[in-house]
Amino acid sequence: MINEILPDVVDNNYKGNKIALWFFYLITAITVVRSCIHIFKHDGGAQSIATIPLDTYTNGGAEAVIFIFAYWGLSQLLFGILYVIVAMKYKSLIPLMYLSLLVEYGGRFIISLFKSLETVGQAPGGVANYIFPILCLIMFFLSINKK
Repeated sequence: MINEILPDVVDNNYKGNKIALWFFYLITAITVVRSCIHIFKHDGGAQSIATIPLDTYTNGGAEAVIFIFAYWGLSQLLFGILYVIVAMKYKSLIPLMYLSLLVEYGGRFIISLFKSLETVGQAPGGVANYIFPILCLIMFFLSINKK
């Protein structure tokens, strides 16, 4: 299994299930779009998408949340660019990318058990934190299985 995760030769030869490949393309697109929203949207998506009640915060508090969302968006954009590069040129690394996604979304879920954030509704990312670790694990196994 380690050779599928860290292949001796990194190339564009993907050997896993096509479903995992297409799902990786979808996650890549979502990651890039989400990152741009966090960077460029006036509220970083904090209130308009994540339903954080910024209008009840002080100006400084709201600005701090928006600033942190933009920083988070930059981190997401860097990962998104990496995913695009893997999707276009180095598909043999897709199993490794699924492990990184599993750590990210699994980590979000674990952190949410210990840290809370006031929202007035259900944010799409909140739902993803429950579903994506399971999907990434399934896609990881599909990506390492030979066709």
